[in-house]
Amino acid sequence: MKQKKKAEKIIFESEKDVPLMPISLGPMLWNRTGAWRNIRPEINLTECIQCGICWKFCPDVAIAIENEFPVIDYDYCKGCGICAEECPTKCIAMVEERK
Repeated sequence: MKQKKKAEKIIFESEKDVPLMPISLGPMLWNRTGAWRNIRPEINLTECIQCGICWKFCPDVAIAIENEFPVIDYDYCKGCGICAEECPTKCIAMVEERK
């Protein structure tokens, strides 16, 4: 059985403390790509440690942080599963898309 990664909550004093990372905001503002998905991420907020790793790794900028918890914008989420794979507590599950 694979052991869970030990993770701690990462706190940044301001946006200037966030490490540099690639983000593309241009095309996603006009192209709602959520219809491409056949699986979707669902977050179990009771197990979330609010580390922000899912937000950092989302290539479509489809995850926002609201009230210190991640919220997925399904209009833009393509269902790639990167957020679920990178989550240290595995509180994000990829489930079959509902029609």
